[in-house]
Amino acid sequence: MDYDPGYGVGAGAVIAIAIAYVAFVLLVVAGVYVLQAVGFMMLFKKVGIEPWIAWVPYYNTWKLLELGSQPPWIVLIALIPGGSVVLLVFFGLAAYRIGISFGKDASWTVLAVIFGWLWAMLLGRQHEVYDPRRLQAAGYPPPNAGIGSVPRPGGVF
Repeated sequence: MDYDPGYGVGAGAVIAIAIAYVAFVLLVVAGVYVLQAVGFMMLFKKVGIEPWIAWVPYYNTWKLLELGSQPPWIVLIALIPGGSVVLLVFFGLAAYRIGISFGKDASWTVLAVIFGWLWAMLLGRQHEVYDPRRLQAAGYPPPNAGIGSVPRPGGVF
């Protein structure tokens, strides 16, 4: 009596599905990375930061935090497990302050946190006006990078 439960066929199908799933996830991640880099490039060009920085992971977030008058070293906390939540909070604060510089309300911060690439693309459009004096008029310190930035004495963050 030979009993064949058919494991050979089932295992091959599971492996094929797993490979297809991993390929799909990698494709989505690569697509989001490209969208984010293009969006940051548009934003950085608008605010006077070198556009190539948008393609460098962590450094692009460093510059974005500087643009939003936040301590840029916070990006290093994302390397610690659970630290990305802290980075997300500071990214939200930076996005809010960048939005003020563009004359946008707080609802744009929600867009930045959920769809950062779209937020950056919309702010980087040609007709958007960046004025860092709006940030100072709202009672916040000037940006640490880009147009209107104020260098910190002694290289202190």
